[in-house]
Amino acid sequence: MDKLHEIAVFCVGRAVMFASLGIFCIMFAFSFNPAWAFRAGAIMTLGLAAILVAKAVMAGSKQPKKTEVWLYLEEKSRPRTDHAERYFAQVLRDVYASFAKGCLLIACGMFGISVILSLIGFQFVEMQAAAY
Repeated sequence: MDKLHEIAVFCVGRAVMFASLGIFCIMFAFSFNPAWAFRAGAIMTLGLAAILVAKAVMAGSKQPKKTEVWLYLEEKSRPRTDHAERYFAQVLRDVYASFAKGCLLIACGMFGISVILSLIGFQFVEMQAAAY
């Protein structure tokens, strides 16, 4: 793996990790009903995958100097020619797409778990106030 790809994976992976932390926190808030928690996690993970697909599509039109990956590259590794900028965009496109694919698989798994939990009988449990 070349240095550009390694840095792109690091930067995109860190962003996906922070988004996943937010998704996990919301899933934790639904922990009173595991089926809902997994369903909410699946929907938000699908949203994350859609954002990553959009970033992959737009990777070719973005200037390399305006990316986080550019900041982490050493001065000698930064693209200077048109060919190098196209390669830079292709690497970003591939990294965004691979993370989007992973998010899609995770979202499908969470939807499956949600369906299984619903079929087993994990339903919403209403909290009732004690009448005194």
